[in-house]
Amino acid sequence: MSEYILCFALFCIGLYCVLRKRNIIKIIIGLGIIEYAVNLFFVLIGYRTHSRAPILAKGQSILNMVDPLPQALVLTSIVIGLAVTALIVAIAIRIYEKYGTFDITKIRRLKG
Repeated sequence: MSEYILCFALFCIGLYCVLRKRNIIKIIIGLGIIEYAVNLFFVLIGYRTHSRAPILAKGQSILNMVDPLPQALVLTSIVIGLAVTALIVAIAIRIYEKYGTFDITKIRRLKG
């Protein structure tokens, strides 16, 4: 149960960074923290105590097995998150080239 609370705390830290920070780089880091918290939550959902990996050998059956679906979802989420982060960083670099700052309040004042 404490793992879920820590996962929620990590999500709240990332959400705080996204909502309260004015630097684009800090917002991107906050989005990464949120992504890690969601991935951790999915892995925690699929975990079972005293269980084995979902690998079956010929003629063998496993009674208590870890759920492989959340693991597959997390792997897909990591790849998609990496692509989204690369896109956001590229947009942030273009904003810096145009305005010369990462501060959102200054960018809003310029409107150019």
